[in-house]
Amino acid sequence: MTAPRMIELAVAVLFLVAGVWFYRRKPADGGDSYGSQGAVLLLVVGTIAAIHALGLLEYHPSQSELEYFQEHRS
Repeated sequence: MTAPRMIELAVAVLFLVAGVWFYRRKPADGGDSYGSQGAVLLLVVGTIAAIHALGLLEYHPSQSELEYFQEHRS
């Protein structure tokens, strides 16, 4: 894993931790409800960033696609 990917993964973990912290924080008015839209957005952004940092969104052509591209190369 390269240094930029590790940094991106660290930022993703920070987003996830912040999202959980904001989600579990009690409201200022002393109510019993948990959660907020901001927390959910942090969780979603952190998840997408972690998936990207781990390389799960990269395109990996299959063997048949590689053979096709090699045969039809101009």
